[in-house]
Amino acid sequence: MPDYTTDGTLRSIEGSMKRLKTDKLDVVFVHDISPDFYGDEWISKFDEARNGAFKALTDLRDEGVIKGWGIGVNTTEPIELLLGLEEVRPDICLSATQYTLLDHEKALEHVMPMAKEKGVGIVVGAPYSSGALLGGHSYNYGDIPQEVADQIKQLEEVAAKYDTTLKAAALQFSTAHPSVAAVIPGSTRPERIKNDLAGLKTPIPAEFWKELVEKNLISPLAPLPA
Repeated sequence: MPDYTTDGTLRSIEGSMKRLKTDKLDVVFVHDISPDFYGDEWISKFDEARNGAFKALTDLRDEGVIKGWGIGVNTTEPIELLLGLEEVRPDICLSATQYTLLDHEKALEHVMPMAKEKGVGIVVGAPYSSGALLGGHSYNYGDIPQEVADQIKQLEEVAAKYDTTLKAAALQFSTAHPSVAAVIPGSTRPERIKNDLAGLKTPIPAEFWKELVEKNLISPLAPLPA
């Protein structure tokens, strides 16, 4: 069971620096204090981190041992809760599966405005919805529901019409929001990194995004690639 107390956090940092053979870290994420991981107990784990990890990481940042910290979760609620705290200020948060072509309305409504107000960067994890947008069999680390499969089919049809790919569209959509500091699609082979970089640079016509909005496939409130 993860230990989010002060002592547990300091032991984890010490162990990481020892393995990495360094005395400083750039960014530290407190992972998985989220309903999808702990169920109804997630609030108690969040409180453990609030009274332990968050304060410990703030002190380490002030001491120059780390440059920044935040949380890494697969739901929006913990980030909203963290950004609402007065006693600590995160620098950057990892939000996986919550700002993609398939899922972004909750993040748009709550997380992104709060992040902008607080000056906190958002790292988008799993921009392909854990593979569902690229023809995979997993959606947000589980099976693909029929309604999501139907949504993907519609996205594929529009992408084909404009001679683009969902990889390029997914990456460019996730990076278009001004609160997004980075996107981490994950790559198991070097050539996939090259493909991801190419996808970021692929020209996509404005008509493509316009049609997605008209067909209610993406929110009209979402910032779109220029």
